[in-house]
Amino acid sequence: MCGVTGFLDRRDGGSAPAMEAAVRAMADRLRHRGPDDAGNWADEAAGIALGHRRLSIVDLSPAGHQPMASASGRYVICFNGEIYNFRDLRGELKAKGRRFRGHSDTEVMLAAFETWGVLGALKRLIGMFAFALWDRQERVLMLARDHLGIKPLYWAASDGLFLFASELKAFRAHPRWRPTIDHDAVAAYLRFGYVPAPHSIWREARKLPPGTLLTLRPGAEPEIVPYWSFAEVDASPIEMNDEEATEALDALLRDAVRRQMVADVPLGAFLSGGIDSSTVVALMQAQSDRAVKTFAIGFNEAGYDEAPHAKAVARHLGADHTELYVTSDQALGVVPHLTEWYDEPFADSSQIPTYLVSKLARQYVTVTLSGDGGDESFGGYNRYFYGVQLWNKIRRIPLPVRGLISHAVTTVPTGVWDVAGHVIPVRRRPALFGDKMHKAAQALTLSRSESVYRRLVSQWHEPNELVIGGTEPKGLLWDETLKDTVPDFFSRMQYLDTLTYLPDDILTKVDRASMAVSLESRVPLLDHRVVEFARRLPHRMKERGGKGKWLLREVLGRYVPRGLIERPKMGFGVPIDQWLRGPLMDWADALLSPAAIARHGLLRPEPIQAAWTAHRSRAQNMQYPLWTVLMLQDWLNREAGA
Repeated sequence: MCGVTGFLDRRDGGSAPAMEAAVRAMADRLRHRGPDDAGNWADEAAGIALGHRRLSIVDLSPAGHQPMASASGRYVICFNGEIYNFRDLRGELKAKGRRFRGHSDTEVMLAAFETWGVLGALKRLIGMFAFALWDRQERVLMLARDHLGIKPLYWAASDGLFLFASELKAFRAHPRWRPTIDHDAVAAYLRFGYVPAPHSIWREARKLPPGTLLTLRPGAEPEIVPYWSFAEVDASPIEMNDEEATEALDALLRDAVRRQMVADVPLGAFLSGGIDSSTVVALMQAQSDRAVKTFAIGFNEAGYDEAPHAKAVARHLGADHTELYVTSDQALGVVPHLTEWYDEPFADSSQIPTYLVSKLARQYVTVTLSGDGGDESFGGYNRYFYGVQLWNKIRRIPLPVRGLISHAVTTVPTGVWDVAGHVIPVRRRPALFGDKMHKAAQALTLSRSESVYRRLVSQWHEPNELVIGGTEPKGLLWDETLKDTVPDFFSRMQYLDTLTYLPDDILTKVDRASMAVSLESRVPLLDHRVVEFARRLPHRMKERGGKGKWLLREVLGRYVPRGLIERPKMGFGVPIDQWLRGPLMDWADALLSPAAIARHGLLRPEPIQAAWTAHRSRAQNMQYPLWTVLMLQDWLNREAGA
């Protein structure tokens, strides 16, 4: 894993020494992504400069140093990520007469570009990657990002200057970077808890969409074209019976995991004891001649501790398991650093345990595998079931009646619903029952299935009411034509999550948290071949008997007794609701005061104060909406002091 950055200034890049100094300063902002090596390269005549920070994983020798030039000298690349089929490609390329100096996947990529062209080579890659490639012959800059958006890449263009980087913080080091906050993006952030692509918190910067290639030619605007599109993946149902599908998925996952276990440094895995991470660890252990190192953290707060489940799975598989029970003080100690690591407001509170488990793992390994992506591909999120059940039940009820029911449910505090939920058997009762009752009740007033999904994933339902001078951009979640191409509501929610929530929340969270401690995190369930296979699964292979991820459970059942993993989905969270009424109350009170909010001239204090009052009085659990504002306020304070 690495950090990449650079710029193209076709007007006045300055002297070569000045360009190298600028790009070196930009790369130094990414040192945490690559503490093992640093490199920079500049071409004064072309106005191009590339910078790189390296976390050495494959080919630890100087032959893996970047920026790296191709054998002919035509291409120069700085690359972040891993190409898992590079050995296969290397064999093909050697058969075509290509010769190699070292053993890195970067060198193989360059040879692939020279042999098959950039687009042709991209379509052959299996991996996670983000790279900048300079074509010295055509004087063209190209940026690309992996199929699902596992690795980040930002770009910005203004006044003849084009910047790019793995993280926004690198832009700060360029002397001509003058950003302004995008109020529309802030409104979108308040809905989702993240800034949705292609937007960023800065009006001048953009996220490169997953599966795309950006090309910047002389005298032209950036051109972005897809080389792979989830929307165009074949969705026709596979013609297999249950046993055949189980065997096919088992073989595919084995191959994905095997490829991702290749490293020249110590390797392990995150293990929560849930379906996804347990499957990854089971397949790692099945293909390893030594005990796989696994890592989990636990919390003493009820409803948030998965450590016993992880320990039981690890014991059965024979893994070398390490767990750490985290105190609330340790977890709270992470909060002041969140905005520094995430660069723009980001409010998925599971960022805290993700960082803590990454920090734990980094004491023992340099690479971990995780189970991220299983919910989106195989149908695991609770909202898929709640959304379908809710919509099927309410769509025939007149809206006025639904409004009365909604009012009745939401007037009962979430804490009371939590207590009432104890009449439901533990194995069927979802976590945070009161929150889910309120979300379901709020969705009762909606008239379209798309609106139900949007409500289920929203933190603030009317974010425009909070942002001064901001209008939320209407993205994919407002596209009512989707039901024509993805008619099944369950599958449509999966589809939307894969294109939005997965890259912009889940993968962003894991990348920044792991990179903060210089740990590479790999995600075998997001091998694009696995995602393509899952897209073709009929509904009965995703959901059966009221449970999601049916086929993935069948694969896992070959390795782990079902009794160890059959339980309600818990998620990977922390008790933010309790902390905001306890040890974080003073911190939150200071950030949410009318004066603190007015200081930045971005938000209206009235709805925020109403939410804060409701939360403190326990009338309503407003932890998630409040967390978005707190992370935004903390970020604004950091920017003001920068």
